[in-house]
Amino acid sequence: MKDKKEILEQLTSILVEEFEIEKEEITLEANLYQELDLDSIDTVDLVIKLQEITGKKIQPETFKSVRTVNDVVDAVDQLINS
Repeated sequence: MKDKKEILEQLTSILVEEFEIEKEEITLEANLYQELDLDSIDTVDLVIKLQEITGKKIQPETFKSVRTVNDVVDAVDQLINS
């Protein structure tokens, strides 16, 4: 994953395969909790998957403010490019 487009593609793949979310529902503006119906346990699972892909440790504080798909993309982008 080098850029935000690749991050979004990978994230979309995870959300479709792991959480059975319809691909059409996944937009940058989509709220993870209200629109995509993720709960706190799903979020932990998502963080674990992202850690596996990036090979980097994601701090819980990083994900406390995450609300939308775009927030996740930005957080992962900052993590891998820092």
